[in-house]
Amino acid sequence: MSKGRSCAGREIIRYEDMHDRQIIHVDMDAFYASVEQHDNPSLLGKPVIVGGDPAGRGVVSAASYEVRKYGVHSAMPMGRALRLCPDAVVLRGRIDRYVEVSQQIRAVFEQFTPLVEPLSLDEAFLDVTGSLAIWKSAENIGRLIKQTIRERTGLTASVGIAPNKFLAKLASDLEKPDGFVVVTEDNKQQVLDPLPVRAIWGIGPVTEKRLCEHGMRTIRQLREQPLDVLRRLLGSAADSLLDLARGIDDRAVEPSAQAKSLSAERTFAEDVGEAETLLATLLEHVEEVAARLRAERLRAKTITLKLRYGDFTTITRSRSFSEPTDGTETLWQAAREVFAAWQAERPRPLRLIGFAASNLEGEQGRQLSLFADPDEIKQTRLDKTVDDIRKKYGQNTIGRKH
Repeated sequence: MSKGRSCAGREIIRYEDMHDRQIIHVDMDAFYASVEQHDNPSLLGKPVIVGGDPAGRGVVSAASYEVRKYGVHSAMPMGRALRLCPDAVVLRGRIDRYVEVSQQIRAVFEQFTPLVEPLSLDEAFLDVTGSLAIWKSAENIGRLIKQTIRERTGLTASVGIAPNKFLAKLASDLEKPDGFVVVTEDNKQQVLDPLPVRAIWGIGPVTEKRLCEHGMRTIRQLREQPLDVLRRLLGSAADSLLDLARGIDDRAVEPSAQAKSLSAERTFAEDVGEAETLLATLLEHVEEVAARLRAERLRAKTITLKLRYGDFTTITRSRSFSEPTDGTETLWQAAREVFAAWQAERPRPLRLIGFAASNLEGEQGRQLSLFADPDEIKQTRLDKTVDDIRKKYGQNTIGRKH
């Protein structure tokens, strides 16, 4: 084991033995929609969709649980969502407000451990192994996190607790909303075995169909197959998928202080080939990442698009700037150009599209130029103005076209 920095005035011990670890995954319930319902109580109990312009090619960013019963879910084209639920209340997102609430939630996490790895505005991994001497158990910490988040933000979170990241994330999704599930080394196969194979990271519709054709519909059926059989079906992915089926995942929680990038991504329920829908989703990612960069006082020198096809082949395409930036328009223009270049190269339908900003620099590392670029100054002022307007009046009052 090794010692880490203090938390709440006490020394935190980080355990290097993977079997000793206690990982918590916190996932906010219908985050964007829940924030809107909290801020506007008249929306409580109503079907709420947060997303792009219904008249355009927007997609659903978040769906309240009231609208999900109609089959509406995130990443669905807005037109289809409204056909399923014509009475839904549609709101344009308020990224700056969501960043603000996300920072409040992040502050809760840091009361319990410095080892926090944010995945997005609404979910994060926490390694609480070294905090057990203070709060006795991961279960106590998980319940305190849920309670404190509700008290400070009025929102509910689903919590999964397990010895590793895969199991913790899976656990947080099992009893949504407001869930609380603990997976241990003793009960992990009992939890995993009945689940469909698609519950394993990396198994999508195409792989699931192939496995089902060979009699592997559940995780247990996959787990019991000889490795050579799986390798013939799944190729090089067989070993890692079999490990996950056995509840094995050795990845450590990577604190944000060590993070090399900020990113946002979305997996579609069905492969999407329509450029307008993909661009609308990409724009949402860019706006979220840009807002997070400004909130954390960071600038990025590189952007990367993550593109995953239906067969789970994943490619990335990057672009670097001569100077780091946190400007939404600069990031968006670069992302759109990278997307256009990919389209000209391999325009296949996508299962996932993501956007990352990397090569990050803090304000303290930024060198100011005597002859500042007037366009950059103008964009910085524009971003601040847009942020202020959205914070005060809502995201739908002003926006960019993709």
